[in-house]
Amino acid sequence: MERRDFIKASAMTAATAAASRLAVAQDGVEPSVSARHAGDVRWQKAPCRFCGTGCHVQVGVKGGKVVAIAGDQQAEVNRGLLCVKGYHVALALYGKDRLTRPLLRKNGKLVPISWNEALDVIADRVMLDPKGFAFYGSGQWTIPEGYAAQKFMKGGLSCNHIDPNARLCMASAVTGFLAVYGVDEPAGVYDDLDRADVVILWGNNPAEMHPVLFSRIIDRRVRGEKVTIIDLCTRHTRSSQHADHVLLFKPHTDLAIANGIMHLLVERGTFDREFVQRHCAFRGDNEPMDLAGKPIDFAEFKRRLAEYTPEKVQEISGVSADAIRMMADLFGKRDVRITSLWCMGMNQHTRGTAINALVHSVHLLSGHFGRPGDAPTSLTGQPSACGTAREVGTLAHALPGGRVVPNAAHRAESEQIWNVPEGRINPKPGHHTVLMWEKFSTPPEQGGDIHTIWVQVTNPAHSLPNRHALVDPSRKIPGRFLIVSDVYPTATTEIADLVLPSALWVEKNGMFGNSERRTQQWYRMVKPPGEARDDCWQIIAAARRLFERGFEGMKDKDGRFLFHTEKAGKEVPIWDFARYYDVNVDEHLFEEYRKFSTYKHKDLAPYSEYVKARGLRWPVVKQPDGSWKETRWRFAGFDDPYVKKGENVEFYHSPTNDGRAQIWFSPYVLPPEVPDDKFPFWLCTGRVLEHWHTGTMTMRIPQLRSAMPEAYVEMNRDDARRLGIQNGERVALETRRGTLELPVWIDGRGSPPPGSLFVPFFDEKRLINELTLQAHCPISKEPDYKKCAARVRRLGSGGA
Repeated sequence: MERRDFIKASAMTAATAAASRLAVAQDGVEPSVSARHAGDVRWQKAPCRFCGTGCHVQVGVKGGKVVAIAGDQQAEVNRGLLCVKGYHVALALYGKDRLTRPLLRKNGKLVPISWNEALDVIADRVMLDPKGFAFYGSGQWTIPEGYAAQKFMKGGLSCNHIDPNARLCMASAVTGFLAVYGVDEPAGVYDDLDRADVVILWGNNPAEMHPVLFSRIIDRRVRGEKVTIIDLCTRHTRSSQHADHVLLFKPHTDLAIANGIMHLLVERGTFDREFVQRHCAFRGDNEPMDLAGKPIDFAEFKRRLAEYTPEKVQEISGVSADAIRMMADLFGKRDVRITSLWCMGMNQHTRGTAINALVHSVHLLSGHFGRPGDAPTSLTGQPSACGTAREVGTLAHALPGGRVVPNAAHRAESEQIWNVPEGRINPKPGHHTVLMWEKFSTPPEQGGDIHTIWVQVTNPAHSLPNRHALVDPSRKIPGRFLIVSDVYPTATTEIADLVLPSALWVEKNGMFGNSERRTQQWYRMVKPPGEARDDCWQIIAAARRLFERGFEGMKDKDGRFLFHTEKAGKEVPIWDFARYYDVNVDEHLFEEYRKFSTYKHKDLAPYSEYVKARGLRWPVVKQPDGSWKETRWRFAGFDDPYVKKGENVEFYHSPTNDGRAQIWFSPYVLPPEVPDDKFPFWLCTGRVLEHWHTGTMTMRIPQLRSAMPEAYVEMNRDDARRLGIQNGERVALETRRGTLELPVWIDGRGSPPPGSLFVPFFDEKRLINELTLQAHCPISKEPDYKKCAARVRRLGSGGA
């Protein structure tokens, strides 16, 4: 199967996607440069609005409207291809129910108000008690938006209650990187997919979730290259169809599998002794678990691994002892290059930090690191989870550029860059996502210290786990106030007290950072509808309203507005939306943010360099001739300018400050909830190809909605037969937290093993997260959406 055929075949809507792309060519327009006039259509570059792959699209605008989309042939990420969502991304702008005016709940109903009144309401809520005001964003924030929110909260309100929904999807990847390397984000890049001999999928399904990346592997096979794909999974998926080895494992037992591979490498002596002795140290868990762990020596590491024999791992995981040996054989070979990929399966895990660290450790122990094609690589689900949530640091404990609020030196550096008085930044971390919403849903007399949450670019009433506990109680507590900025009505706007209409994608300037450290830029191409306005402007305008009221936090130490912006030596009133685009606010914010980027060697180039490029991978370092050079492979002496001369590999941000990465041992432990007699099934949730996250945008795209109109419960045929359930029959799916009615899909796109169920979470009419656990990793605080106990009941009957 050729790469383009794979992309087209990867969804029921692919034919529509291909047709939309051909329509552009039929018009005689070849959008191959960043901006070209051809007839009445003007083409410009932008990254896709959806996932973390960071595909570049060419956007065709005519008459003030986006009229065509094509894959950008100059973009290294996607090489002219897009997935079915990408080909239809422009239609996300034009749903019939776009929010176009601010709305305030009065007498139980949302009624239109002016932006002036809306800003007064926000200011009133802050003035009530700045320490009880929280901000909840996401990896859909652009880099400047996230930076503005970060500065508003930590540099303005002296309040650290800001967290992104990325806490729900990639926090465990962050803590895994920190535990092993002392610095976040992958060392490898997408180029590894072009060089790897073996690609291991650790609980993810890139054929649907990252199809453009997966197609790079498929394309190599078409060219006659041998690429072995190993799918470690809890259900058969479209990725499984292309795998050489499909290894079904019991939920949560991936830790045992990783330990089993390392046990054999040590027992056989096939680990890379030289690499380990020169570049690594060993670490084990503390009790209670924390990010630091405790040092152990090789002998203790070997002793702890000893119980994870292939037979023991088979008993725990269900993966055959021979398959464990096969994987250990591959990792034991120096002449084979291995890339591991993972996403939510490892991250949304009550031992998420541990399994992330273990997979990195397998690569380090075996020496499969630091060469093109040899890389442990986590993928992200949101377009700027890396660039905004992780790099800007819009997390409750973080500051930009890898700094943290408890560190006095980090606070001082940040205060200096922001030009705010010493002591402005609060040293105490704020509430992480689950705790933030718990506190919002807890009465003040019982310790609930959050009175207001401002939500931007996310839909928490749909996406948070166990909504019954984290969201619904807040709506019954007097004094609790929910502000939501969004582009469409959602489950969250439905319960909000104040709704603010936002601009979307190319209706504003923006910058994203994708999964391979690539920072991308685009310009506004069309105007938003009605009174919808940029999220970044909303933050700055709220800050200005507070400044006008004399709120000290919105002044820098010279008494100027915290977001003071000049052009030709004069202040530009960017808080007035009519003047907001008199200057490029994104550029001003980004140039200030760049000052933070060198601390952890995440160096960013000037804004103007990103205008010219299809993204640049940091660190981006200035060369003697004045040009700027990106870095592909971090910590590798042949490519990373910060590795000492003469070193093949250097972990220059080592957690132990000695240049060594940490190889971890973490034991397999039982998950917090397992199937039993009352709830005999495992329940897993996830995405489907056609829809993105909670479907706020993709459900407004007719082609995608018609291809996948509603959620379903995927069920094993033998289980269905035993319960007398037919394909398409509607059933009640129940957990200890709630009940949901869904149609059953048997032998559809995916196929779970006996005793397992799968439900996608895009459908706003069927909120599967009312059923999921809020249990989370003790280190990353990321919830586990991938496993809880459930039962299936035929409607009108008893339980399964």
